[in-house]
Amino acid sequence: MSFNKFAYPLALATFFATIISQAAAYDPLDPTGNITIKWDVMSWTPDGYVAVVTMTNFQMFRHITSPGWNLGWVWAKKEVIWSMVGAQANDQGDCSKFKGNIPHCCKRNPTVVDLLPGVPYNQQIANCCKGGVVASWGQDPSAAVSSFQLSVGRAGTSNKTVTLPKNFTLLGPALGYTCSQAKKVSSSVFITADGRRKTQALMTWNVTCTYSQILASRYPTCCVSMSSFYNSTVTPCPTCSCGCQSRNQCVSSDSEIRTVVAMNASTSQQTNVVRCTNHMCPIRVHWHVKLNYKEYWRVKMTITNFNYQKNYTQWTLVAQHPNLNNITQVFSFDYKPLIPYQSTNDTGMFYGLKYYNDVLMESGPDGNVQSELILQKDMNTFTFKQGWAFPRKIYFNGDECMMPPPDAYPYLPNSANSNLIASSTMASFLLLVLLVFW
Repeated sequence: MSFNKFAYPLALATFFATIISQAAAYDPLDPTGNITIKWDVMSWTPDGYVAVVTMTNFQMFRHITSPGWNLGWVWAKKEVIWSMVGAQANDQGDCSKFKGNIPHCCKRNPTVVDLLPGVPYNQQIANCCKGGVVASWGQDPSAAVSSFQLSVGRAGTSNKTVTLPKNFTLLGPALGYTCSQAKKVSSSVFITADGRRKTQALMTWNVTCTYSQILASRYPTCCVSMSSFYNSTVTPCPTCSCGCQSRNQCVSSDSEIRTVVAMNASTSQQTNVVRCTNHMCPIRVHWHVKLNYKEYWRVKMTITNFNYQKNYTQWTLVAQHPNLNNITQVFSFDYKPLIPYQSTNDTGMFYGLKYYNDVLMESGPDGNVQSELILQKDMNTFTFKQGWAFPRKIYFNGDECMMPPPDAYPYLPNSANSNLIASSTMASFLLLVLLVFW
């Protein structure tokens, strides 16, 4: 009887836990975003095969930053890696059983990293050797690919005898990714440079990795503050937006910077050295409603880096706002609309101009980037009331930022509302007078 009493709640809890764990890796602004790892067996060897592994980042606005990706798996049998091109295993393991030729890696659970730029040409392969940095698909599809080649021994030598690796893990460069089990798919097809011949892999399998911000960090990594021309109040980031557990380690004055950074550099484990603030976030995005025109309105966005030890290269900023469907001009940033659903066009990605402001420098005088937007009004929906002019969501480098509570948004005073309406009405009246008496 007691079993029946608790069986249903337990089953229900298990069901919801499963749903939540799966939904955690789902991003409504990038519903199909993932990193696909494809293994193509290109040739057989006496005791195994040679494969080209290609990692493609299909995430629209989340890239892999320095120090780069870290890919691991577990061999199904007793396989070894004889050699690698374009990458390396970070631990050779125990190869004492081998005489003569020594494998590159004998570990049952190898971990592989990309090679650094500038390695000799005989160690390179196409799309390798970028230090593990991979761009987002929305920002630069040509740089959203990373590849390496490996020769596997003590493995099967045919499609029927090869056993797929399992338990894949991906760090990009930190936690957050969950990978599926390898799955056999149709063999990849390759077309020669002249387009006159097709070849195909002998065998292909895929692994799909998805990102969850919940798994990556207990707290957000950025926050949003707000202001407007019609209200003198500045709405700051919420207190402890990114957690206050590191408040004892933050830098409160310029005199402390050199000491703290030097101490951090002397240790093998690097930690963020963040300026002491009420929000304790390494990144703050400020959205300022700057000007109001008759048919347009203007917004200024400022991204500030509070991290004294980190530059953000190829950064991305994603904003969700209903008026982004009618954006007229963007200054100082590149802009690309994101339309995950055909029925809605309210999301856009901003990123820096190459060689101009695509690197957000460490905290200090140069530790910020700015842009202004001009948006055309839709008179059926446009208003400054109830915080409509502020974004619904902000993402920085693929992570959602902590927003202020809606009741803390800069509000439109009643007098300001009347003045705006009166100004618009007066302008229309004067225009009508001019047309009548001209």
